[in-house]
Amino acid sequence: MSDKIIPIQPINRRSANITQGKSRAPNRSMYYGMGYQEGDFVKPMVGVANGHSTITPCNSGLQKLADAAVEGLQEAGANPQIFGTPTISDGMAMGTEGMKYSLVSREVISDCVETCVQGQWMDGVVVIGGCDKNMPGGLMGMLRANVPAIYVYGGTILPGKWKGEDLNIVSVFEAVGENAAGKISDQELKDIEQHAIPGTGSCGGMYTANTMSSAFEALGISLPYSSTMANVHEEKVRSAKESAKVLVEAIKKDIKPLDIVTRKAIENAVAVIMATGGSTNAVLHFLAIAHCAGVEWSIDDFERIRQRTPVLCDLKPSGRALAVDLHQAGGIPQVMKILLNAGLLHGDCLTITGQTIAEVLKDVPDAPPEQSVIHTIDNAMYKQGHLAILKGNLSPEGAVAKITGLKKPVMTGPARVFDDEQSALQAILDGKIKAGDVMVLRYLGPKGGPGMPEMLAPTGALIGAGLGESVGLITDGRFSGGTWGMVVGHVAPEAAVGGNIALVKENDTITIDAHQLLLQVHLSDAELAERKKSWQAPAPRYTRGVQAKFAFNASSASKGAVLDNF
Repeated sequence: MSDKIIPIQPINRRSANITQGKSRAPNRSMYYGMGYQEGDFVKPMVGVANGHSTITPCNSGLQKLADAAVEGLQEAGANPQIFGTPTISDGMAMGTEGMKYSLVSREVISDCVETCVQGQWMDGVVVIGGCDKNMPGGLMGMLRANVPAIYVYGGTILPGKWKGEDLNIVSVFEAVGENAAGKISDQELKDIEQHAIPGTGSCGGMYTANTMSSAFEALGISLPYSSTMANVHEEKVRSAKESAKVLVEAIKKDIKPLDIVTRKAIENAVAVIMATGGSTNAVLHFLAIAHCAGVEWSIDDFERIRQRTPVLCDLKPSGRALAVDLHQAGGIPQVMKILLNAGLLHGDCLTITGQTIAEVLKDVPDAPPEQSVIHTIDNAMYKQGHLAILKGNLSPEGAVAKITGLKKPVMTGPARVFDDEQSALQAILDGKIKAGDVMVLRYLGPKGGPGMPEMLAPTGALIGAGLGESVGLITDGRFSGGTWGMVVGHVAPEAAVGGNIALVKENDTITIDAHQLLLQVHLSDAELAERKKSWQAPAPRYTRGVQAKFAFNASSASKGAVLDNF
């Protein structure tokens, strides 16, 4: 079968046409039952995919944005049609079996958006989301439906405060490691836990949610400055309302997601991810987004963009500042203007406003005002991006390493092998992992997890124990956007399908070398082949339900772990 990606061919319609004539009378009667008047049938029918829930702070502040979007649509002469999308809180599920549903939720969200937009013949859609998978899931559904669409990010959280220090969700995971290492008391751990999350909004560093929102702004599928606003601030509500009005204009101009999300636009988004020090998860999600858009894009393209793009922003997890600080320093438009002037962005890409990227950035200053968050090209944090693609006999299809903040992103050490996350975490907390070790966490990939859970609990514990730069950790699972350290994830092929990571034994020697882009176990091809003869695939962890369906259909992480790569 050909590898060429063919986008879904959406229904071509306008609401003014779908209800004309006697044959459409039953359709109209259903609308009359919801209070529509005859004059409404010449207005665009616009979906509002509302991710509001009280499951997580990331999404508990979204209803006011949905209300603002509805108001904006009505003022612009459109009929809003509200439907819901689910969410899974990565921060709450981390380290539990529930974390295996996080990546699955990306697919569920995309299916929700596509199903409702297509099933109800909507003319456009506003997608509103907060937590990590809301964004790639929402955009994937928008691309499949391919009607005019805009993404409204729920907004970042404000920092927590304790003893004059800023806190965020990663502070808690690292405090667990500090407590286990005897560095802080049980009461100090409790105080950090109770003060880290002050209200609504998504996790505050350049973690996955803020990484994806920033990338969406760079794509042109969200409004300028919207990706770094705080959920609790009134400007976020105004932006949601304005987004809805901009969408109605896009419907009139027939600007669709596939017009916006092109190869050059994805290059822009990835450049911004590199410049801001964004999450490793962006690699997985943009492989999936490109797949939905029918854009040729491979894991090697991330390395191509990395090598030419400097890190400009001093942001957590490896830096100092939070997304609210980035917003005050000029936001994503300021970062983009620096990149554009350096020839590192495509200025001719279309945005949802109908303007090009260059036109959107026209009035943004060439250099940021005096501040410490956004650096110039000449004073970059790092000369090259931070998300390196490593290959070798442990990852022939590629793996993703986050290398910012590391003094020496090279190490060789003995393998400490774990077939699950919980035993690995316990080994760290019990002091059994020593400097120089290379932890191998496997059977945690898209099929093996299933659902490719994130490893923030063990990586946070390593940082808290003071082992962040002296212990390596490789996995076929994922990392939280809050992770930093000597870590390599998305190892492909994964253990569950017989990838070489499944063949590693305790005390085998492993090299992680970000300079040489190498991930290698020091074994000959003959020895690996001999070990493969005795390897047996594990029994599926789930045989029914959404996890079983995901495990059966999921592609390799190197292909975005999508479910329709047939």
